[in-house]
Amino acid sequence: MSTSSAPRSARASKKSKNDIEHRVRQAVAAAEGRQAADLRVLGLGKVSDFTDYFVVCSGASERQVLAIADAVEETLREAGVRPLHVEGRRGGNWVLLDYGAFVVHVFQEETRRFYALERLWSDAPEVTSTFGKEMRRSSRQG
Repeated sequence: MSTSSAPRSARASKKSKNDIEHRVRQAVAAAEGRQAADLRVLGLGKVSDFTDYFVVCSGASERQVLAIADAVEETLREAGVRPLHVEGRRGGNWVLLDYGAFVVHVFQEETRRFYALERLWSDAPEVTSTFGKEMRRSSRQG
């Protein structure tokens, strides 16, 4: 682990930036494979020094939230990448998978509305389309 005080994105080499983006694409694809709703990727690199990306998505039930989180974790594990930290598996309302350079948040819809990460991090650009998919909004209005 680096002891540099420079932001993570400033410390990353071009190759590692490409690798991080590839891993984010893998996480997005895995979540979409489990029909994650309203999937968004926020670019935190310029507004945060603890991570470069948030992947935020919703599941309609505890079971779907856990299935999405499991799919992301399994896909990345097959690529040799393990999360540094995992939270929320017991409750199934919000599962957080921390991969260091990016964090995957899988919410039940009501919990996502309550915590409103996109509003909290509104100064971070949405970069969803960079990762191969246009932003998909839930058909429900809330």
